[in-house]
Amino acid sequence: MPEFTTLFLLCLTALTAGFIDSVVGGGGLVQIPALFLLFPHFPVPRVIGTNRFSSFMGTGVAAWQYVQRVAVPWPIVLWAAVAASICSFLGARLSSLLPGAVLKPIMLVLMTGIAIYTYRNKTLGQEENLRIAPDKLPWLAGALGGAIGFYNGFVGPGTGSLLVFGFVSLLGFDFLRASAQAKIINVVADVSSLIFFITNGYVTYELAIPMMLCNMAGSFIGSRMAIGRGSAFIRALFLIVVFGLIARFGYEVVRDWGGW
Repeated sequence: MPEFTTLFLLCLTALTAGFIDSVVGGGGLVQIPALFLLFPHFPVPRVIGTNRFSSFMGTGVAAWQYVQRVAVPWPIVLWAAVAASICSFLGARLSSLLPGAVLKPIMLVLMTGIAIYTYRNKTLGQEENLRIAPDKLPWLAGALGGAIGFYNGFVGPGTGSLLVFGFVSLLGFDFLRASAQAKIINVVADVSSLIFFITNGYVTYELAIPMMLCNMAGSFIGSRMAIGRGSAFIRALFLIVVFGLIARFGYEVVRDWGGW
């Protein structure tokens, strides 16, 4: 069993991660580094599996809150969710074979571009402005869900943020509806990748279960706040999370290249 102080820090981290993840995604930005720091002997798949198990129910709580209060375009969400689920499982299998460093430089460039684009476009996602013909929306949503679902299974951090950005910038949804759809897709994709992590013994339950309870509490608070405050609040937190992801990937790329 972990020491009380260690478990307390993990639970506090999970509460914070649940709040952030329920609004714009990116909870893994908080939880995964904490697991690596406190349990440096854990292999990468165990860290990702424990994080995924602990955050899954929190994502479900947020998704339920959004479904109750936000109009969800279910055909679009279902196409994206199915694609994300299949590709998330494939990504999870690949995560045990290839080092995460493969994607880090790509993610650093991608996140930097997203931050610049979102910051410069002040009205992005403030109002819904669908840019795609209705009959093509499910296909594009499926492609988007598949690509980000694969990343979700392979690495994980920033998945929700990427989904939110994709639904806002590519499809034209506002931040509130984009966040609602991202949570539903995240739930389905997490189930798929969790099957791999659980069946291969990559979940440390004595950490994951208490973290899960705190993550659920944070998700409840965050989703209610996002629904109450709307797209402007979500956009502001989205930028904060993206800049955090840039800092993280930038540090890891420099560390990997420099052999630190």
